[in-house]
Amino acid sequence: MAGYTSLKEKQMVSYVFGKYQRGVSLTGLILVLAIMGFIAIIAMKTVPAYAEYSAVKDGIAVAKEAGGTVREMQLSFDKNADINNVDAIKGRDLVISKETGETEISFEYEKRIPLVSNVSLLIDFAGTTDKSGAVAQKPANE
Repeated sequence: MAGYTSLKEKQMVSYVFGKYQRGVSLTGLILVLAIMGFIAIIAMKTVPAYAEYSAVKDGIAVAKEAGGTVREMQLSFDKNADINNVDAIKGRDLVISKETGETEISFEYEKRIPLVSNVSLLIDFAGTTDKSGAVAQKPANE
């Protein structure tokens, strides 16, 4: 071998630099960037849905505090929803019940988020003001 004076020097160079190159190949880098991009796209599309869910939960808490008749609580929720830009659910979709002597407000809805072409992500949201966490079901006749 040109440049090496002894076998020991060749072995030492091989030990220091290794037999194979190390690092990420171009194909590996492209694959990792594609996966990270896909995850970023999903995150950017789902974060607003969870922000809206949080606004709905806050809205039912405000409506419960406002009290009054069922219609007044629905209107209170609608006003709060308008301020917070909530489009997924309206006051008429809330389930307002008075089972334990205290008024409880519940909701349930689905949010469909288009990802790519005909592929969508479906998220089921539900919440209540009830301390037990049990979401009341909407009556079947409505």
